[in-house]
Amino acid sequence: MKKEKKELPKEHSKNFLELLIEEDIQAAKHDGRILTRFPPEPNGYLHIGHSKSICINFGLAQKYGGKTNLRFDDTNPVKEDTAYVESIKEDVQWLGFNWDKELYASDYFEQLYIYAVDLIKKGLAYVDHQSAEMIAAQKGTPTQPGINSPYRERTIEENLLLFAQMRDGKFKEGECVLRAKIDMASPNMHFRDPLMYRIKFAHHHRTGDQWCIYPMYDFAHGQSDSIENITHSFCTLEFEVHRPLYNWYIEKLNIFPSTQTEFARLNINYTVMSKRKLLRLVQEKLVSGWDDPRMPTIAALRRRGFTPESIREFCDRVGVARRENIIDFGLLEFCIREHLNKIAQRLMVVLDPLKIIITNFAEPNAIAMPAENNPEDKSTGSRTINFGREIFIEREDFLETPIEGYNRLVLGGISRMKHGFIIKADEVIKDDQGKIVALHCTYYPESKSGSDKSGLKPKAVLHWVNAQEAVPVQVNLYDRLFNAESPDAGDEDFLKHLNPDSLKVMDHALAEPAIMNFTKDQKFQFLRLGYFCFDKDSQPHKPILNRTVTLKDTWTKETN
Repeated sequence: MKKEKKELPKEHSKNFLELLIEEDIQAAKHDGRILTRFPPEPNGYLHIGHSKSICINFGLAQKYGGKTNLRFDDTNPVKEDTAYVESIKEDVQWLGFNWDKELYASDYFEQLYIYAVDLIKKGLAYVDHQSAEMIAAQKGTPTQPGINSPYRERTIEENLLLFAQMRDGKFKEGECVLRAKIDMASPNMHFRDPLMYRIKFAHHHRTGDQWCIYPMYDFAHGQSDSIENITHSFCTLEFEVHRPLYNWYIEKLNIFPSTQTEFARLNINYTVMSKRKLLRLVQEKLVSGWDDPRMPTIAALRRRGFTPESIREFCDRVGVARRENIIDFGLLEFCIREHLNKIAQRLMVVLDPLKIIITNFAEPNAIAMPAENNPEDKSTGSRTINFGREIFIEREDFLETPIEGYNRLVLGGISRMKHGFIIKADEVIKDDQGKIVALHCTYYPESKSGSDKSGLKPKAVLHWVNAQEAVPVQVNLYDRLFNAESPDAGDEDFLKHLNPDSLKVMDHALAEPAIMNFTKDQKFQFLRLGYFCFDKDSQPHKPILNRTVTLKDTWTKETN
């Protein structure tokens, strides 16, 4: 029966990975089948850099009618944990992707062992009893060939016996390793008899104590791709030099020819994405955990209020290239602002409250004022806010003595209350220490928002909350964790560049009562303050809100 030719997506501009896939489909390579994989090591949380790889591997498979496996590269039991496995699965699904099969490199330990035995039988692998330091010293340099190990010419029979004894736990950790027998003079350092297996007496999160020898990444990765019949193995550029070894193992084992292709990884300024450095931040308690909203992990971005749509849009805007470059963190912030502007519920929240007593307002009546929930989405309707005798404004929105350029409320001056009336500051009330605790103001009844007949022209519009209805909330003002564009560049300790203002906790903030009507996944725009979301630790009796991003990019101005 003749197969129908797969129709390709019609788009004008395609990246080199898309062109590669389309060439393979047109050539009927692998019968036009597309199967990719995302292979994280479960030794930490995924970060924003991984999101690009996720979007590429899952996104391209979706686009061309293929599938993607989620395979955990769990070959180092010392660093890996089931908790990391679960966090990775949550992150991938949250980003909007589903895998075809959930697999583990440990699923293939027995098959990988058989592959290693096959290479020994072909005279292409040997057991080396030298120390790690000796092996490293014999590697040579890119301009100087390496030196053959004194154990390189062991017989096949001896190597088979020794490798079996390694598996049986007859040797101590570091006492011997299995190496591929390739070429110690190769210009590719990865070809200089690379390690295939090392001994580790460590409990594995899935296989327990069944194994005491574990395959190295280069020996496990390509063979795992081959076992799964992966058609396109997409990975970042640092693995480009590993590709010849990837192909060598597949060729010598005569197994399914998976193909590796590399793309530029995602590098972003004002952050670090080394798992080792992120782990240090966690271990030294410089952040509250892997999902601290200042971290670049996907879990942290989710907790901070980023949406999967914004991250996918960010990865799409970054694009797919072969050359490494640095992406401005501002682009990520732009993407989340653009999305939240469309979906965020507008509310008024006062972070540092200053009480306003409107002396000419008739108690106990309140005036109901309509307010749009989201001007960008009329279907969200409107809510009612109550303007009363006592309200709160931001403390920084009032100055007793005006200064040049200050356009907000001053003594004797006027300002409009958002959705409300124009008020005038008449008198300052202070405590015994001279701190302003309240203002006596008057309002202009004819200045109601939407039907103003006062003729007054205030320069500022201020947000406020009704003192009788305000809900106490905690607001966490998060900012970038580092104040240097390249915090891990050079020889300096990256911790020297920590931003001391990356978190400010406002625990006396007050919000509109409408805040209590929303689910934990709701996104907000607090007028004039930025975009916010509920924190995972938020409770009905004490809402906690995290700032996702400010309304405008404040860093460009500060760093210029």
